[in-house]
Amino acid sequence: MTGQAAQRSYDQREPGKSRTTPGQLLSIGQVLARLAKEFPELSNSKLRFLEEQGLVSPSRTKSGYRKFSPQDVERLRLILSMQRDHYLPLKVIRGHLAEIDAGRTPVMPGAPASGQLSTIIPAGRRYQREDVLRESGATAALFSEAISASILTPAESYGEDAVTVLRSLVALKKCGIEPRHLRGYRATAEREVSMIESVLLPIARRKDAASRARAAELSGEIAGQLDVIRASLVRSALGRLTQ
Repeated sequence: MTGQAAQRSYDQREPGKSRTTPGQLLSIGQVLARLAKEFPELSNSKLRFLEEQGLVSPSRTKSGYRKFSPQDVERLRLILSMQRDHYLPLKVIRGHLAEIDAGRTPVMPGAPASGQLSTIIPAGRRYQREDVLRESGATAALFSEAISASILTPAESYGEDAVTVLRSLVALKKCGIEPRHLRGYRATAEREVSMIESVLLPIARRKDAASRARAAELSGEIAGQLDVIRASLVRSALGRLTQ
């Protein structure tokens, strides 16, 4: 079964139902064993990360154990191949899978035209300051406070991240949390970036386009793993508050 055919089969499953018999379902260990020859660096944490990112959705037993169908395995094979062979970041892979899920047959992202280098990460929409305020629902005062607190960096135009951050700031302000309360987040983010840079240094030293793309993909993956850990620590701390 091809990757795209597997995806259509994967996404045509009825919600809440499985067309796979229990005997066909695989544990996470069995999936690793099945894919180990093709992807020797695959690990439990990598599989869990891909699930946390919404790229694959295995079923679960009543005890909470993950169970992967043959369609799940084919979806994983496609995702891992796109990472390994095309050095694609997860954001691009997610978009490609969404196209397949919608029943379309998209060209592999980054496929170069003759004599041209591939463009792996699309440019994305840019917003002027007034557009950011309108899209996020933030006031000019809140925007200025975010810049003063180093949560946003002044620029001629802004990307989707700025809109998302401002929407969160609008919601937090309603709870009494203002940008000035978040000044320490910039320092924390910079420490995380320094850690990621140290990990990626061997790849970043290479000057070819494939290595740069691989470094970009890995940086996003590591950042995602750190987000998972940070969220878990916050939930744990909040749990202690309510005990």
